[in-house]
Amino acid sequence: MCGPGAFNGRRGRLRFGRRPDAQNWSAKEIVCHLRDVEELFQVRFHTVVALDEPPILVVGATPEQLAPWRIDGGIRHPLDQMRWAEDRQYLRNDAREALAAFRRRRAEVLALLRSLAPAEWRRGGIHLGRGRLTLAEWVASLAAHDDNHLDQLRQALEGRP
Repeated sequence: MCGPGAFNGRRGRLRFGRRPDAQNWSAKEIVCHLRDVEELFQVRFHTVVALDEPPILVVGATPEQLAPWRIDGGIRHPLDQMRWAEDRQYLRNDAREALAAFRRRRAEVLALLRSLAPAEWRRGGIHLGRGRLTLAEWVASLAAHDDNHLDQLRQALEGRP
């Protein structure tokens, strides 16, 4: 994600904590988000491996799709990324620690994926909006999510929205 010296000194810390504008996250917030999403996807992967065709809670589901989960006006969606940033105080996190936690979690995810037999890659989980996705498709979804945020991270480090 970034070189070893990226976090060094006051200047590096300031750059990582500075938002490019009011609507976009700082590099530190993006690293924290990637760490937390890695944990979320690890739980999803374990769920698909362990259960037969489980429904998987996702962001962007309709109120009708969320009703069985008891998520409505009085209960906020637990996967709301803006809620995570606020509740988990992304701007107060240490970026080095967040990156180290991401790397540890990614190593665990990769160990899980390497342990799978070919048939397990075809196991499915039910995405509330897109229907059945194989484990391979869930993994591709995480990779696409990473790509999107790596571009966002580069822009944040350059001070561009």
